[in-house]
Amino acid sequence: MPEPTSIGARLRALRRERTLTQEQLAEAAGVSVDLVGKLEQGRRVTARVTTLAKLASALDVEISALIDRRERLGTDRDGGSVLALRDVLTSPSLLPGFDADDSGDPTPIEQLTRTVDRAWRQYWAGEFGELLAMLPGLIGEARVTRQALGAPAVQSLAQAYEVTSSLLTQIGRTDLGIIAAERAVTTAHEGDDLLLWAWMHAAYSWVLLHQDRYAEAEDLAVKTAERIEPGFRGEDREIAVWGSLLTSAVAPAVARDRDPGEYLSLAAAGAERLGRRVSVYRTGFGSATVAMQAGYGYAVLKQPGKVLEASRRIRPGDLEGISWGAHLMDVAQAHLDAGHRRTASRALLEARQVSPVWFRHQRIARSVTAEIREQERRLSPETRTLVKALDLEDE
Repeated sequence: MPEPTSIGARLRALRRERTLTQEQLAEAAGVSVDLVGKLEQGRRVTARVTTLAKLASALDVEISALIDRRERLGTDRDGGSVLALRDVLTSPSLLPGFDADDSGDPTPIEQLTRTVDRAWRQYWAGEFGELLAMLPGLIGEARVTRQALGAPAVQSLAQAYEVTSSLLTQIGRTDLGIIAAERAVTTAHEGDDLLLWAWMHAAYSWVLLHQDRYAEAEDLAVKTAERIEPGFRGEDREIAVWGSLLTSAVAPAVARDRDPGEYLSLAAAGAERLGRRVSVYRTGFGSATVAMQAGYGYAVLKQPGKVLEASRRIRPGDLEGISWGAHLMDVAQAHLDAGHRRTASRALLEARQVSPVWFRHQRIARSVTAEIREQERRLSPETRTLVKALDLEDE
């Protein structure tokens, strides 16, 4: 039997598998039976992420079971293998009492740092195939260097794990992404950089978010921020890490239908105090970071005016690569909610230009495109391009 392809078909299959009626599912999820019926009948092709999370919880599945978060690298792998990455993350040699199976001479710190830099550049550029191919070797190289040289190699190994976690989460493999995030936190804890350790909790929180564990994701980000809250004389890097952790709490908060205003206000105060974008651990924090997260939060809460207001606070060049692409998707959602369908399509097409491979994995792009297609009697050229790019022809 072919696997159901649309949200409605997957919802119906899971509901029947659990021998629930539409009424029973609606009651368990706290949504209307009319919504369940429309989704299953294809009269609605998507729903708010908070609604989908309620349905997924009532069915005892991750939200990915409804929205199809499977890996979509296709032929864009550049020789990379998710299984090879799995093997290096879960090698039995990492268990206590066993000798590590990584061998070879340590890499000079400067060279290892450059390689980690390249991995992060590939990530932010959305070059997922190339990154997938290099990560198993990078992790092994960083492990050998950490074992031989100790503390000086901690940051490189922790950030190798972090970028691995980020990639795996992007392509829908949160089962492995959470392992890589745990490795990042543990490795950072072995060093003497408290801010690095705190920073890695943002990566862990992000995977929890994508596993629909919203309360845990929010709690982890907030509690870690509290651990490092800078005082009156806080240094720029302290403020940047603290502010980044607060913005990490925004997405899980809105997924729980909670107002993110307090987190955004505190983070904005930190950004204002800095007065500029501060680079930290191969990314950065500043007013544009806060505006981007505000855009995402208010897009989820269906407040398009606030999304577009936040977008106006982001200047050209403030966001790069897939960060800019992610913001464009939130702008697209806002324009669609405001009734600006063509403008929404153009924003999605601009986001796709950042990285077609990254774009294929984005739930927001898929849901907005599906909604635009549902509204159009005759598909526009822009919509046809998006439907093809996202492989939505059969849904």
